[in-house]
Amino acid sequence: MQQDVDNSRPRHDQRLREAAARPRITRSVVITLVVVTALIGGLAVFQLLIKPAMIKGFLAKAVPPLATISTEVARSEDWVGKLPSVGSLTAVQSIDVTSQIAGVVAGIGFDSGQDVAAGAKLVTLDSAVEQADLANNKAALQQAELDLKRQNTLSTRAYASESVQQAAQAKRDSATALVQRTTALIAQKSIVAPFAGRLGIRKIDLGQYVAPGSAMVTLQALDPIRVDFPVPEQDISKLAIGQKIEVSVDSFPGQIFKGEIESLDARVSVDTRGLLVRARLNNPDKKLLPGMFANVNILADAATARVTVPRTAVTYSLFGDNVYIVKPGAQPEQGGQPAGQVPAQTSQTPGQAQAPGDVVERKFVRVGEARGDRVAILEGVAAGDQVVTSGQLKLQNGARVKVDNSAPLTPQSVRPKI
Repeated sequence: MQQDVDNSRPRHDQRLREAAARPRITRSVVITLVVVTALIGGLAVFQLLIKPAMIKGFLAKAVPPLATISTEVARSEDWVGKLPSVGSLTAVQSIDVTSQIAGVVAGIGFDSGQDVAAGAKLVTLDSAVEQADLANNKAALQQAELDLKRQNTLSTRAYASESVQQAAQAKRDSATALVQRTTALIAQKSIVAPFAGRLGIRKIDLGQYVAPGSAMVTLQALDPIRVDFPVPEQDISKLAIGQKIEVSVDSFPGQIFKGEIESLDARVSVDTRGLLVRARLNNPDKKLLPGMFANVNILADAATARVTVPRTAVTYSLFGDNVYIVKPGAQPEQGGQPAGQVPAQTSQTPGQAQAPGDVVERKFVRVGEARGDRVAILEGVAAGDQVVTSGQLKLQNGARVKVDNSAPLTPQSVRPKI
């Protein structure tokens, strides 16, 4: 019993020592946690509050570099009101030269692409059989005329009845009709140009058998020439017979062909809601050919003054078309002026470098008709305003800029088609 008490005492003392040491370990952990928490909190305050404020202050004090742009002065131009359209050129007269009857080609009297006059002989078909029939029919006609003459003589002397004389006359008339029919068949085998024009590519050769209706060559009357084009339903009231038009074609860039409206269709297409219009153009040089694609402008109104800028000055977007205008002096108000308000005029001339501190103002505009490399501005820009023509992608409203017109954008000789 005494031995058990002696053995349990060391264990009891060990528990007492462990119990005494346990509070000191807990205090160390608490102190460590407090220190770590303070460090993390201080770092968070620095990252979330102090550092952003420092960066904002640095950025506020930093001066951004000037954006280099090129400009051009908006100008006023007299533009005649035009209704644009696209169409196709057609010949006033156009046919495929064919034969009414079958036959073998015995002669060709033209070359491909040749200009011919009305009545010019183009193709001759073999007519040997018809010529023989014609000779036979002429002989029969001659005999019938002799018989009729003899019967007329006998009838006047009362030696022949009237019925015999009438039969002889009918026989003569029948022979005459046969001669005329054979002559017409021979004429059909000689094919001539029904009107003056230009021939196309020859499609036959000597000795070739030609069936009735087979196309041998095309014939086009080129002067004058027509252009057919549609006009939207809402513009029909602006059309009139004799109205002037201007036509351009891709084959002759820079050339304008003038004409006038010849006729208007009697109905509006239910598919396109457009009215087909036909105009006539003079084509003395025969440059224009049927089938060419034509850009048509109908001269609808008198000349009016329009403010125009280069196409590159306008930025098109879903939120509205806009233009950047160079403004000397103070910052413009955010959001820009309302469309249509006339901005202050700038004293600089095109190409003159402006002093640092000049800014750009974004103006929302209403865009009108575009012609060539310029576009009309109906609202938002006044004549004399300096508009930015290149460098818009790096701009925003109020950005400071430097104008450099030493290498302005130059339009392409032929604009790409979209």
